[in-house]
Parts: sequence; C-alpha cells; structure tokens
Amino acid sequence: MIMAASISKTLTRNLLRRSTQALQLRYSSVAATSAPASTVPETQPSEKGGPSRWSKLLLFVPGVITFGLGTWQIFRRQDKIEMLEYRQNRLRMDPLNCNEVSPSSENLDSLEFCRVLCRGVFDEKRSIFIGPRSRSISGVTENGYYVITPLMPLATDPNSVQAPILVNRGWVPRNWRDKSLEVAAADDQPSSISTPSQESGKSSWWMFGSRKKKVEEEQAPTVKPTEVIGVIRGSEKPSIFVPANDPSSFQWFYVDVPAIARACGLPENTLYIEGINDNVDPSNPYPIPKDTNTLVRSSVMPQDHLNYTFTWYSLSAAVTFMAFKRLQSKKTRR
Repeated sequence: MIMAASISKTLTRNLLRRSTQALQLRYSSVAATSAPASTVPETQPSEKGGPSRWSKLLLFVPGVITFGLGTWQIFRRQDKIEMLEYRQNRLRMDPLNCNEVSPSSENLDSLEFCRVLCRGVFDEKRSIFIGPRSRSISGVTENGYYVITPLMPLATDPNSVQAPILVNRGWVPRNWRDKSLEVAAADDQPSSISTPSQESGKSSWWMFGSRKKKVEEEQAPTVKPTEVIGVIRGSEKPSIFVPANDPSSFQWFYVDVPAIARACGLPENTLYIEGINDNVDPSNPYPIPKDTNTLVRSSVMPQDHLNYTFTWYSLSAAVTFMAFKRLQSKKTRR
C-alpha cells in the first residue's frame, strides 16, 4: 500500500509540472502574437507620419520660389516703364543754360537727363578714352572708345561756360585713341634744341621787337567757340566683371566722374554731360555722339522683364506639376 501511494504522488507531480510548462508556453505564444497588434499601430504614425508631411511640403518649395521670382519681375517691369517715361519727359524739355546749373548744387542728381546748352573750347590734349566699347556700323561690329574732353571757357565770348565741364563727345574708332596718345606723348617731350631764329631774336631784340609783336598779333589764330547740347549724367556703376580704372596707364573702363576730373586737373565736382548733337559733319563724322534712343535705353528693358516673368512662371508650373505626379505615384504604390 505504501508503495502504491508513493507511485501515485510521483505521477501527480509530473502531471502538474507538465501542465504548468504547457500553460507557460501557451501564454508566451499568445503574448508574442498579440503584442505587435497592440504596439505597432501606436508607433507607426509617429515614426512615419512626420517625415512624409515635410517631404510633401518640400516638393512644392521650388514652385513657390519660382512663382515669387516671376511676380517680382512684374514689379520690376513696371518700375522700368516709369523710369523710361521719366527720362523721355526730361529729354523733351527745353535745354537749360549751362551756367545756370551749379555743380555744387544739392539738386544735381535731380537734374540728371536734363538737356543743357554749353559754349566753349575743347582741350583735346586732356581727352580721356573710355572703353573698349563696341558699335555696330552697317552690320559690322567695331571696337572703339568714348572720348571725354574738357570744355574750357573762352575769355572773348561772354556766353561761354564760366567753369570747365566734362563732355562725352561720342564714340571714336580705336585708331583715333592711338593717334591721340601718340600726339600727347610727343607734346610731353621737351625740345632742347634752340633754333637760329630764336638766338638771333634774342641778340637783336632791340631791332625787331616792335615788328615781331605786330606779326604775332596778325598771325594769332582766331578760336571759334563750340556749341554743345548735352544731357547731364553721373558716374557709371560697373559690374563685378568690369576691371578697375588705371589712370596711370590711361586705362579707363567705365565713367568715374571724380576720378576723370582729377586726371584732367579739374575739381572733382565738375559737371559731366553727354553730347547729343544730331548734326554730324559727313566729312568728319567722328566722334559719333549718342542719340536720344540710346540715352533712354537701359541694360534691361521692359520686354526683357516680361520674358523673365514668362520663364519663371513656366518653371513654377512645371515644378508644381512634377510634385503632384510624384505624390500620385506614391499613392498608387500603396
């Protein structure tokens, strides 16, 4: 009996142990299958939902930027139209007397593009050449320069300018500049040889003094004043690609009025005008002054701004369409 009771106890313990192990295995398998269903839906929106929203917004950023640039070109076009109308109205006004315009006036900037009438004598030896500047003549492009020459007062003419001014006389070919520099270099060389006529004049001054004065008075050249109609302008604003001026080597790439005035020995506040005379002598066509259409023109005209607007809006539409197509392709894959 005792033996049977011990065997039954041992069997009962084994059954209980196996049943507990089976329950533990069943509980762990149920927990493993139920855990992803309860936890994954909570974590997926926080991990994948955020980046997808930002990526959608970033796809439309290029379209917004290009649309803004196109709208900016519309405003730029309107400003350019108003500026051109302002210049044209100024050029239609009657020319002012050059002596009535003070170079030290605070309103000198407001007088830009006003026409002025000046009389004086050009000092050719102090000419400044700005360039090279290309010009199309009969379909052929030729390089040249703009020549700026001081217009000096004439003592014998009461209507001449009271102070020197700088005049942009127009465009000249390259050989014009080369000849002018050669003449200026030849004039700078002093002549150390004295002629016999000078020595005889010194030794016999008491005999021919009175006669020599009469000959000089008779042979004195009569200087005729030059009348110039020009437009008041200011210094140019060069781009980053234009080299700096080098006055020591006579290299001028853009108009800098104070620097040119210093190079000519004039005050920095010297008045600067651009000649617009339309009466060009066919026998001596150079320099060729600017016409009114050239003065009114800008580097970027309203039509150019309209083309830029069309370009930016086209890019905006194309980029936005590509963004929509990208989002639709992602939806179809899901």
